[in-house]
Amino acid sequence: MKSKKRLKRIIAGGLLFAIASLVDDRFKLILYILSYISAGGDVVLKAFKNILRGKVFDENFLMTIATFGAFLIGEYPEGIAVILFYQVGEYFQDYAVNQSRKSISSLMDIRPDYTNVKRGKEVIKVEPDEVKIGDIIVIKAGERIPLDGKVIDGNSMVDTSALTGESLPRECSIDSEVLSGCINVNGVLAVQVTKEYEDSTVSKILDLVENASSKKSNSENFITKFAKYYTPIVVIVAAIIAIIPPMVIDGAQFSDWVYRALTFLVISCPCALVISVPLSFFGGIGGASKAGILIKGSNYLELLSQSEIVVFDKTGTLTKGVFKVQEINPKGMSKSSLLELTTYAENYSNHPISISLKEAYGKEIDGSKVTESEEIAGHGVRAVINGNIVYAGNYKLMDKIGVKYFKGDVIGTVVHVAVNDKYAGYILISDEIKSDSKDAIRKLKKSNIKKTVMLTGDAKRVGEQVANELAMDLVYTELLPVDKVEKVEALLKSKSDKGKLAFVGDGINDAPVLARSDIGIAMGGLGSDAAIEAADIVIMTDEPSKIATAMNISKRTLKIVKQNIIFALGVKLIVLILGAAGVATMWQAVFADVGVSVIAILNAMRALNIKNIN
Repeated sequence: MKSKKRLKRIIAGGLLFAIASLVDDRFKLILYILSYISAGGDVVLKAFKNILRGKVFDENFLMTIATFGAFLIGEYPEGIAVILFYQVGEYFQDYAVNQSRKSISSLMDIRPDYTNVKRGKEVIKVEPDEVKIGDIIVIKAGERIPLDGKVIDGNSMVDTSALTGESLPRECSIDSEVLSGCINVNGVLAVQVTKEYEDSTVSKILDLVENASSKKSNSENFITKFAKYYTPIVVIVAAIIAIIPPMVIDGAQFSDWVYRALTFLVISCPCALVISVPLSFFGGIGGASKAGILIKGSNYLELLSQSEIVVFDKTGTLTKGVFKVQEINPKGMSKSSLLELTTYAENYSNHPISISLKEAYGKEIDGSKVTESEEIAGHGVRAVINGNIVYAGNYKLMDKIGVKYFKGDVIGTVVHVAVNDKYAGYILISDEIKSDSKDAIRKLKKSNIKKTVMLTGDAKRVGEQVANELAMDLVYTELLPVDKVEKVEALLKSKSDKGKLAFVGDGINDAPVLARSDIGIAMGGLGSDAAIEAADIVIMTDEPSKIATAMNISKRTLKIVKQNIIFALGVKLIVLILGAAGVATMWQAVFADVGVSVIAILNAMRALNIKNIN
């Protein structure tokens, strides 16, 4: 809307200016004034409002002084041209900002408008913040999931692209957890709410995005301070140029030096820097959000480019954090029989090992076959299945019942099984490395990360095996949360003065380390709320390889920022000298201001493009 109004003013002012150039001299001045009011009336109004608020030295003030001065010395066409070109530059700026906002504002579309709540036999529409934990909500095909919860009825595909950037829908059925902000694609789901709206995923993401711009980078802080001191200095210099030379130089015309001073003012406007630097960071944050990477502020985007050491938690970060049956090694029976007996024996347990056995078995369990079931604390279980006495557990259980068992060196959790006091074999269960973890470490080393480190509470053998497979530089095992903090503090001392340490984690026990590191990165898809709150950057797709993507986005954004600073200051310095010397005209001054701004803004928009970022 703002851009459309500006465009209308530019067109109206331009038409009046063109007519004024063609009519009789009696009407020129009136048409020039009307053209100026149409094109730049809002700039003058802003300048006076800002003066009343105590904010004198800004671009509106500079443009007002320069154009008023041009009118006073009779240079009407140049005065109007300056304001017209300035408004064209502002229009391009509005367009660029709107384009940058689209990638982030698309996230705002994930805000739910209503919720279908089941009350008795009726389904009624209510505001999302009126729904309580435990309420049942109904999500129809095509609707956005309004609150986090667990599916209690129905089956559907869910589009998670708004949160994760992934285009492939995920299947949801009974007991599946669903996150607010996603879209229910085909079926009807009945979901029991597990979090109130203010604690839901969609609410937290919107809060992160809306507050991202409040945390400025060092580059942005520099530009803000630069503009604060730079603007009054150039106004004073312009005043000196206008007043002193005519007083000390013989034959100097006052109007000539006023013209030079006005030209100097137009050139000196720091619009290109003030606009393009924050816009570059905004574009970088927007581009990252397209890839499912939420960066909480431009300061963190800048810090990311300085990373030297990346420290990883293991479980849930580099590995899936889900136990899975890796090997079935029977003795005297088939693999399927050993898996069936072990699954039935562990049927009444909610331990992750029991869950992984049931998933591997994949069939319905007939509870009537199990006549006895007893858990032996710290050892395993004893069950009677179809009249057979089955023991399933660790080596301590086998020692206790006096059965000889396999004692080979394997990585993972081993479930030994004995049937009627005879060893029946073992099943190996272990956590699974994420498919892109190896690629993540390779990309980080390619990005000149000096050291990759893994911290884990797991046993030494397990941790070292994962670290070796991923080609990590260092691994520390059997750590408690407090030990992880100590290791990170030691690593912080080993980096260079300008280098930064990034820690990547997902669990509640990672929150202290995320807060202690220079940059905290959380796995947001399945990560704990505490970890996401403590982190500076959230990877919504749970893919470690996105860390390298975020770093590449950061480096390219900083490169664009530096290009804009060098280009804007370089061109302005050259034309400022020419303007003070009387060589540069007001038209060249307009290019130095508006032209440089437009080029810098268009360059800043490149930060939004993430197609070639790996």
